[in-house]
Amino acid sequence: MKYIDHVNLVVNDLEAVRNFFLKFGFLERDSSELQGEWISRIVGLENVHAKYSMLSLPEGQTNIELIKYFNPESPQKNSPDKANQLGIRHIAFIVDDIDEHIHKLSGMGIECFDEVQTYAKNGKRLVYFYGPEGVILELAQYPE
Repeated sequence: MKYIDHVNLVVNDLEAVRNFFLKFGFLERDSSELQGEWISRIVGLENVHAKYSMLSLPEGQTNIELIKYFNPESPQKNSPDKANQLGIRHIAFIVDDIDEHIHKLSGMGIECFDEVQTYAKNGKRLVYFYGPEGVILELAQYPE
């Protein structure tokens, strides 16, 4: 393996989530409607009709793939807003200046779970906050 290609987030409001990540500094690399037998076979669902947006940071190799399923609709019983739920719980982003990013989030009306904490073992400063649709996001700043 070389590196992670993308993290997939299934969302209810594609435009709102897309706009959040664009404000956060991501660029849209691709977007498209997805339907037909090929996508239905890949995901194991019948009669798929979806739309997706592929986002990445300007210098990054890892992408975030946002997808909205119109058919079949996504079940609403998952609870991604709790750190102890099974499955993908958060996405962490390395930043150069965590305080600058927290200030930017504050300007967007986003509050962090708590103050920045430092992991004593390696000096990493980190903080969690909710992104769109309850997805937990983390900012991490490693000492130089």
